[in-house]
This record gives sequence, structure tokens and C-alpha cells, in this order.
Amino acid sequence: MKTAFLFLFCLLLLVSSHHSYAQSAADAFAKYQAKDYKASGQLYDQALKAGKGSSTDHYNAACSWALAGDKTKAFTYLNQAVAKGWENKSHLQTDTDLTSLHTDKRWPQLVKDLETRLAKVEANYDKPLKAQLEKIYVTDQQYRGMIDSVQKKFGMQSEQMKDLWTKINAQDEENKKQVVAILEKRGWPGKSLVGQQASQAVFLVIQHADKATMEKYLPLLREAAAKGEASKSSLALMEDRVRMNQGLPQLYGSQLRMNPQTQKPELYQVEDEANLDKRRAEMGLEPIKEYLKRFNL
Repeated sequence: MKTAFLFLFCLLLLVSSHHSYAQSAADAFAKYQAKDYKASGQLYDQALKAGKGSSTDHYNAACSWALAGDKTKAFTYLNQAVAKGWENKSHLQTDTDLTSLHTDKRWPQLVKDLETRLAKVEANYDKPLKAQLEKIYVTDQQYRGMIDSVQKKFGMQSEQMKDLWTKINAQDEENKKQVVAILEKRGWPGKSLVGQQASQAVFLVIQHADKATMEKYLPLLREAAAKGEASKSSLALMEDRVRMNQGLPQLYGSQLRMNPQTQKPELYQVEDEANLDKRRAEMGLEPIKEYLKRFNL
């Protein structure tokens, strides 16, 4: 499945007021995590009917059906994912969820169709900048991908975890230098300039930076999101992070904090809770109840 980030796997839901769709997609992913792949695929069938869902949703549905042994449904969803804009060829080819499809005669055509689409889309990309940002994306995630395993094996307060965070912080500083230089010279690199993943790398680096850096470049992200060059869900996360840093209630319910008394995570204070799900839907986020399920809250 597509690697998640920022509590990661944000299920970029195109929901408007369609909370039933959001709930179905979140439930489908929960079944995937529980390794009940057929049930996951069936829930994705319900969630994605009538053309609903993003390219990521369709890709994840394909993963569930591939693992459930239904290659035909897996290829149907993969083709739909490509048609809806799936661009990550390297992940497609290395994702172990899809290994069972590699020997199928439909696999070469799928990869060829994706390559054809990418050639058209990437014709106007700034390829050197895209390559630089995609490398930054990898370095931003490589050590963070180890947090869960180190925590389970050694504990959150262990020397091993402290060493890991030292590596993360050092890499974050190096990435920030590169990304800030790009932002000062080029502005926010949008999807039409460098593609989805490379553009997302800029968001990740600034979201992981210090308070002043986030506040300085938030207006650029707002402008990019308004033009469709960055995702609204990314903007929601940064808006919330900046407000939390300023001691203000968050708007979209994306940020958690550690309760000092219980030492357990909880949702950081939210402004106007009655309309929280409406605001989340406007930014492409699933209902808060489904979001908090991922943290057992």
C-alpha cells in the first residue's frame, strides 16, 4: 500500500458532505491493517462506486484485492488509479502487496500505460528540481520509518530512540537548508512543476521545521493550495500546527498532544467543535471520529 505520512496515511478523501464515503474508506483501510483483505476490498467497492475516491483510494483498493487473490479486481482498480492520476511508478513496481500481479499478462500493459501517461504529464516538469525534491522526500522519511520498530523494541525513552531522533533532526536541518533555498528562489514548487511526490516533499520538510520557518512559508502553501498546486489536506495540517505553536485552538483537528498527567495522546484543543467535520470535509479530510480511530482515541 502507499506509504503514509504525518500520522501517515491521510486517505486524501474527496468528501464534501459525503461522510458515508469517508467512513467506508477508513473502515476499508482498517480491515487492510487487520489483514482481512477480502473485507477491505468489499468496503472499498462500496466506497468507490459511482466514480468516488482519489487515485490513492483506488490504488489501495487494488492492494487489498491483490492480497485477497482477486487479480481482475486488482487490475481494474489499478487502471482506475492511473486514470485518476497515480504517478508513483517506483512504488507500484516495488510494492509487495502487488507481487502476485507481476506474472500476469496484464501487468506489462499496466506499466506501459502508466509510463505513457507520465511521459505526457512530465513533459513540462522541471526534472532536475523534481529529482532533488524526490531525494529529499526519501531522506525525510527514511529515519521516521524506523520510529515504530525502535519504540516497540527499546521503548520511547531508550538511548536507541534518542539516537534515532538525533539522526532525524540532523537530516531535517539539511533538508530545510535545501528547501528554503528553493522557496526563496522559486516559490512553492507545485504539482504542475515537479509532480505530486516532489511537491509533497516541500510540505513535509517545512512541517517538520521550526516554528519560525513554518510561519514564514505558510502563506506560500496557502497560495499554492488555492491554485490547486498543493493539497488542501496538507494546508490543513500546517495551519493546525502553526496555530498550536502559537497557543491557539486548531481548526481541523489534525494535531495531537501528550497529556502531561496521563502521558497518553489526546486531541489538541479545537475551535468551534460543532463545525469541525464540515471544515475537515472542505479540506479533503475524513470525519474526526474516523481519524481518531487510527490512534485508538
